[in-house]
Amino acid sequence: MPAHIERFPSLSHWGAFTAVVSDGKLIACEPFEHDPVPSAILQSMPGMMQSPLRIARPAVREGWLHQREHSDRTARGSDRFVEVSWDLALELVSGELARVREQHGHASIFGGSYGWSSAGRLHHARTLTHRFLNSSGGCVNQAGNYSWGAAQFLLPHVIGTYAPVTGRVTDWKNIQAHTELFIAFGGLPLRNAQITSGGAGAHSTQQWLERAKTGAIEFVIISPTRADMPEGLNARWIPIRPNTDTALMLGMAHTLLESGKHDQDFLNTHCVGFEQLAAYLRGSSDGQVKNALWAQAICGVPAEVIRELALKASARRTMINCTWSLQRAHRGEQPYWTSIALAAMLGQIGLPGGGFAFGHGSINGAATPRPDVAAPEMSAGSNPIKKSIPVARLADMLLHPGQPFDFNGRADVYPDIQMVYWAGGNPFHHHQDLNRLVRGWQKPQTVVVHDSWWTPTARRADIVLPATTTLERNDIGGSSRDRFVLAMKRALAPHAQSRNDFDIYRELSARAGCEQAFTEGRDESAWIRFIYEQMTEKWRAKGFSAPGFDAFWETGHIELPEPEQDFILFEAFRQSPQSHALGTPSGRIELYSEKIAAFAYKDSPPHPCWIEPLEWLGAPEAKDWPLHLVTSQPADKLHSQLDAGTVSREAKIQSRQRVLINPENARQRSITAGALVRVFNARGSCMAGAVLDSNVMPGVLVMSTGAWFDPESKTLERHGNPNVLTMDVGSSSLTQAPSALSALVDVEAWTGEVPAVQAFEMPVLTENSH
Repeated sequence: MPAHIERFPSLSHWGAFTAVVSDGKLIACEPFEHDPVPSAILQSMPGMMQSPLRIARPAVREGWLHQREHSDRTARGSDRFVEVSWDLALELVSGELARVREQHGHASIFGGSYGWSSAGRLHHARTLTHRFLNSSGGCVNQAGNYSWGAAQFLLPHVIGTYAPVTGRVTDWKNIQAHTELFIAFGGLPLRNAQITSGGAGAHSTQQWLERAKTGAIEFVIISPTRADMPEGLNARWIPIRPNTDTALMLGMAHTLLESGKHDQDFLNTHCVGFEQLAAYLRGSSDGQVKNALWAQAICGVPAEVIRELALKASARRTMINCTWSLQRAHRGEQPYWTSIALAAMLGQIGLPGGGFAFGHGSINGAATPRPDVAAPEMSAGSNPIKKSIPVARLADMLLHPGQPFDFNGRADVYPDIQMVYWAGGNPFHHHQDLNRLVRGWQKPQTVVVHDSWWTPTARRADIVLPATTTLERNDIGGSSRDRFVLAMKRALAPHAQSRNDFDIYRELSARAGCEQAFTEGRDESAWIRFIYEQMTEKWRAKGFSAPGFDAFWETGHIELPEPEQDFILFEAFRQSPQSHALGTPSGRIELYSEKIAAFAYKDSPPHPCWIEPLEWLGAPEAKDWPLHLVTSQPADKLHSQLDAGTVSREAKIQSRQRVLINPENARQRSITAGALVRVFNARGSCMAGAVLDSNVMPGVLVMSTGAWFDPESKTLERHGNPNVLTMDVGSSSLTQAPSALSALVDVEAWTGEVPAVQAFEMPVLTENSH
């Protein structure tokens, strides 16, 4: 009898697709017909849907089940799990939430989540987690994100908004027509352009670059690795020491100033604080001239190249772009602020093809022409206790309750967390110094996790609730960077006893007496319809038509038209800085911020500045740790999602994550291609598979994140998770963002017995005997 084949439209962060189902099993993911460059990551999905790593039933850590809040918390990650009924699991979670709130208060519960678990806007774990906890009294929340946290809290002080870092920048169509010189600090890595939060209907970045390379644009890629330059772009690569882009920009700025090539009129009419910046460049404020020769000593780029680049930028229509990665470093605010200052000195902000931008090469859809209208979304509601910590200060909060911290002008103290509730996301991937996080994770009395697979976070929970995947529920998805909105139709029955996050929280809210506040009387289908109708109502208010919900659901997608006019960042502000003032205190671009000056942070000066990171190749620590580790986004998965999938596994070397090493650095350490190595520093060590790559500059290692955390001991991680090596300190008191890209290490050939990777082995499960 022939198999019964069905097809269902759906969406992931790595692309829209049609799920092909045969006799209840996913057999293929066919790329969306309107996607010109679909991601290979789709190929991992069929295997992951039927993976033995799927969580089948609710499970409770054995020690916690017997001793509850008095259990041995150091056993998280090694204890056995006992599978229990849904009724018992929900009773345990509901009872624990009530106990902790009664004994310790709402501020003792941390609502942990990260927004990448699903492209769907209803079954969005972060939104639902906070909506539930907010409905039932509140929790400690997270402020900012790991992706661009420094920019999020710096840019409003400088340009009045952080919208440019989310993708609302001068669009590719305008760049193609007008830009003559495109300087890409951090490069334009196409691996990042596979992904966008909310889902990608069309992967457009590669197409725009294909069009651009046939024109007159000269691309300059400034990065420690040539891999950040798309193949075939015919760009110029300028190698630079990691974390030193600010010095190079300041050297360019000084060249403009001393040659008289800066636009004084624009600086007078559209900026404030240039006098202070100019004094800093000339050295009159600190005795150090920031010329190209000074910059060369820091960044390793020859002074004549710095001067040439500055003068060329002043003579051409120039776009200065920074990847998100530049600000994920110690003092990561400074390259962003300095790039704005450099663009202001060139005087091209608001002109076609000129100015500054953030995110080209960091995410799909950045600069894609799209009408400025709403994407589908669901509200998490408001937090009654209005308590949050900077997202990257998770371990600090757990380890140091009551300790004071500064953040964006606010003086606060870390709360005493007794319960962590986590759904969506894997902190044992995206946090830094994971050995430190392990210690912090042992502090709370109870950890509850929703997950679909036995991830490193699920293995370190006390109560695990099995959640459905995208293909096991209905949803609606779409991104503010993409012109498509997609219907996401249920293609598979829920795996084993897994349930939707929405249904789990609905049942818990009913037990807590807040079901109406959580659901507002809507079930899954009613919420999807409501989200769609709220979105299209906003579209119509801006003159864009949309079909009714039933027609949309039947068709499977709708598409916004491409705008007739190009979008140019700050075009209106340039034309009239008075009537289109920015949201800064002065209404102008602030090259010196009186507000930041008033904070009096020693590590956050009031104007762009070169401040040495704690760890970089010019630091004293480089004598002991002579290599700078650059941790990039992976090409074969989204963060740590689908690491157990076929695409990711096939990219590993001897089951380990790859590390790219300059051949000369490898020769000095007797490391051969394909060999296992140990990458290490004082914080920890991890194994990896060596790739010798002359496109990585000497003194630098490049290693993608995302390998599931698999520690053999407190000192060795055997799978290749580089976040056991990265530094867990805030980028500054101003933004408290992650400093992952400031990490010094060394590497050596592995000579001992090779430990087996256990990241994808199932935890020990037993049945409840009670």
